[in-house]
Amino acid sequence: MKRVGIADTTFARYDMAKAAIEELKKHASVKIERYTVPGVKDLPVAAKKLIEERGCDIVMAFGMPGPTEIDKMCAHEASLGLIAVQLLTSKHVIEVFVHEDEAKDEKELAWLAERRAREHALNVVKLLFKPEELTKYAGKGLRQGFEDVGPLRV
Repeated sequence: MKRVGIADTTFARYDMAKAAIEELKKHASVKIERYTVPGVKDLPVAAKKLIEERGCDIVMAFGMPGPTEIDKMCAHEASLGLIAVQLLTSKHVIEVFVHEDEAKDEKELAWLAERRAREHALNVVKLLFKPEELTKYAGKGLRQGFEDVGPLRV
């Protein structure tokens, strides 16, 4: 049975991991390994531990950086760390960040967090079980969360 690592934070204002786990269980038979850390900069080591110590085949890393410049810098540093984990382990780590300033209000922010988590969970299922399905969507301008932008029309 495939193992999906779920790394999330206490700093986030929405439980995106819960939404993703529900979606994963709807579409695949997988074992979930969850590891919660304080903030986004703690996610890279959580992801690495999920892969190396808990045997996960793929990891979803959930974070909700705040709107300030320091929050954006911390998110960038966390992203670099998650990329390093992928390169060191040869396993996908799907970054699922929702920045607080992406939405106009808290209701939209919660909607976005829920939708992005669920849509990325579907990507994880495809990566694990049918990676060739992603190829047919290459260049289509798909987005997780907000509406797709579509391909360029030239």
